[in-house]
Amino acid sequence: MYPNILVTAGLNDPRVLYSEPAKFVAKLRETKTDDNVLLFKCELGAGHFSKSGRFEKLHEDAFTYAFILKALDMIPAADS
Repeated sequence: MYPNILVTAGLNDPRVLYSEPAKFVAKLRETKTDDNVLLFKCELGAGHFSKSGRFEKLHEDAFTYAFILKALDMIPAADS
């Protein structure tokens, strides 16, 4: 059983090819038997650290925080 997992990659990363985390996620999907989230996000314009630019970085951070809050079941229902 695995926890909720978010794996990110940058298409233009010279240090870690995007295929490496993609293969990792594929292997996890083959073996996992639970219903927890396993999300692979490949940024087309990102390098090793993230996209360049302040707002792109903030958008990426917001996505990561939203994933964490959802994984911890801390996002309230729409009707509340």
